[in-house]
Amino acid sequence: MLRPIATALLGVGLCLVGGAFDSPSLYLPGVAIALVAVLGTLWVLLAASTARVTRRPGPATVVEDEPFRVRVEARLGWLPAPGGDLADPLLPAGSPIAGRRLLSLEAMATLPRRGNVVLDPSVLTVSDPLRICTRRTLGPEGPPVLVLPRVDAVTAAGDGGGAGAGRRDGLGAGSGPAASWRDDASDGLDLEGLRPYREGASASRIHWATLARRGEMMERRFVAERASAPLVVLDAAAPASAAALDAAVRATASLCVALARAEGVALLLPGDRRPIDIGHDLGAWSGVHKRLALVEAGARPNLGGLGHAQSTLLWVTAAELTSLPRELERLPVRARYLVAPALPSGAVAAFRVAGCSGAILDRPRRSAVA
Repeated sequence: MLRPIATALLGVGLCLVGGAFDSPSLYLPGVAIALVAVLGTLWVLLAASTARVTRRPGPATVVEDEPFRVRVEARLGWLPAPGGDLADPLLPAGSPIAGRRLLSLEAMATLPRRGNVVLDPSVLTVSDPLRICTRRTLGPEGPPVLVLPRVDAVTAAGDGGGAGAGRRDGLGAGSGPAASWRDDASDGLDLEGLRPYREGASASRIHWATLARRGEMMERRFVAERASAPLVVLDAAAPASAAALDAAVRATASLCVALARAEGVALLLPGDRRPIDIGHDLGAWSGVHKRLALVEAGARPNLGGLGHAQSTLLWVTAAELTSLPRELERLPVRARYLVAPALPSGAVAAFRVAGCSGAILDRPRRSAVA
């Protein structure tokens, strides 16, 4: 209220000076300035007296960088606003409210980073045209929104080669056969049943009797394959930065979805003792996705609860690597992948996903890199 009072006093002062020096020409501007200050302030106070700002409820969960609709409404008091605007921190620009008593602002917004986000309140600003008097009305804080990590495509690296060259098909944009994640040397194991033929599977797996009888291509499924789903391990112990941790979480989410759709996957989150199985139907994915959104730095993966070996291990880390993690040596797996925003010197990228690169490691490669 200091500016309206100071403006009104300025008008009164001009009138007093005009009277003191017998200068009637100062009366008119003095009275005009005082009236503008008083009337403009009254107008603003009446317009903002019972003003309300509300934001319509939005989704409880959103995905990073995916647009969602935001709708904000403002209702003023006794008079329409002489000037001002309605703004929301989620939206790039506000909307003028001059001459209105009701305003609705609707647009698409995005949230760029995962985690629980409490939305800042919308702001209604009512002011006179000269901005002598200004009143701000805050809306209520929005309910927390859980921002889920984005799921990106897994693409083969153009410069891949060496140890990773023979396996890159299974690490591409989802088109590679599930069998490329592991060798097909399953002959001699107990037969569990049949399943639809997967493109690229070994011809020795084809069940020719079913093909001859029904004309449908089926392949044999072995008991040993139950325990051979790829295992993704997320290491959030010592991230190089918050951006690196976010990239590692996005890579983890992307790999889980790609592998689950192909042949199922197991995910070991930081602090968990047991991996979470994610099947073809992605039934467990919703809960896993929410947990990935809340991953924080500092937690190490616990490898003590792993009950059986996986054919493929994908170690996803946000750490700044100078050498390979020692944990990669402990598990008896057929293939090891290291996935990180920046691979250690000497590691050759076989695929890329969500700002991270993945390299397949074998014993000659490990000794060379280490």
